[in-house]
Amino acid sequence: MAKRVPKSLQVSCVQMHWAKPLEFNLARTLHYVAAAAREGSRVVLFPETNLTSYYYPYVNRLAAAAVKAALDRVAAAAAEHGIWVICGTFRRTRDRLLNVAHVIDPRGKVVYEYAKINMAGRDEQAFCRGGNKLALFEIDGILCTLVICRDGRHPELYRLPAMAGAQILFHPSCSSDEIEAVCWKRTSGRAQQPVGPNAKIFHCVANTIGQDPEGKQTSSGTSFIREPNGIPLAEAGANQEEMITAVLELARADRSYVRDSLRNPPFLAKHWKQMMAAMMKRKDVKPT
Repeated sequence: MAKRVPKSLQVSCVQMHWAKPLEFNLARTLHYVAAAAREGSRVVLFPETNLTSYYYPYVNRLAAAAVKAALDRVAAAAAEHGIWVICGTFRRTRDRLLNVAHVIDPRGKVVYEYAKINMAGRDEQAFCRGGNKLALFEIDGILCTLVICRDGRHPELYRLPAMAGAQILFHPSCSSDEIEAVCWKRTSGRAQQPVGPNAKIFHCVANTIGQDPEGKQTSSGTSFIREPNGIPLAEAGANQEEMITAVLELARADRSYVRDSLRNPPFLAKHWKQMMAAMMKRKDVKPT
C-alpha cells in the first residue's frame, strides 16, 4: 500500500540563546520539544548547534560523550512526545569539528544528519571543516532539505534538492556577530533571505538571541516561517527566547521556479540533471 502523504504539516521553530552551557541548552530543548507537541506540531526545529552552543570557549571543552548523552536525551523526548525534532551539535572528528543538524523521528531515532558546508566566522573557520553533501530526506513522506546558517547564502544548496522534489527548507541558524554587524543584519533583512521567491518552497528558520559572556557579540533573532511566495506565516522578535508555529499547506509549495530552471535555458538542462544525479549519490552519506 502506498504511503499516505499529508496535505499539511504543522511546524514549530524555537529561538534560543546561542552562548549557554550544555546543561542549560538541554533543559530548554526538552522544554520546547514538549511545548511543540502540546501545540500540536509534527516537527520542531531548533537553532544551529543548539545543544552544544555556538560559543567556542564552551564547545572546545565539551567531551564527545557528554554531547552524545544530550542528543540521546532529546531523542528520548522525541519518542515520548511522538514528534519530529531537528536539533544541532558540534561533532568532533579526527581533525576538526563538524557543525551537524540531526533529524530525529517520532520513534526517537536519528534518521538523517547534515553537516554545514560553508564556514562563517573566524572561530568556525579556525576549528571546523565543511560537510560534503546536500540534504534530501523525508518527514512523513514529505521531501525536505536542510541548510545551516551561512549555507542559506548559497542558493544551489537548496535549489538542487528542490529540483529533486523538496517542498520544505529547514534552516537552523546562529547569526551571532559584533553588535554593529547584527544591527545591519536586522535592518537589511538579516542573513537568512527568504527562499520562496526563487524556489517556491516553504522556508523555516530557527535563529538565536542573546550576548556572549563577554558582551562582545549578540545575535539577530527574528526567526520566521515563510510560505512559498515569501509571505511570513509566523515571525519571532529580535531579542527574546520564544517558539513560533505555523501550518504549511503543502500544495502551495509547487516548486514551479526550480522546475522552470530545469527547462530554461535548454542548454543548461543536462547540467542540472547531472548535478542532481551527483547530489542523489551522496545524500545519505553520514557526516564524519
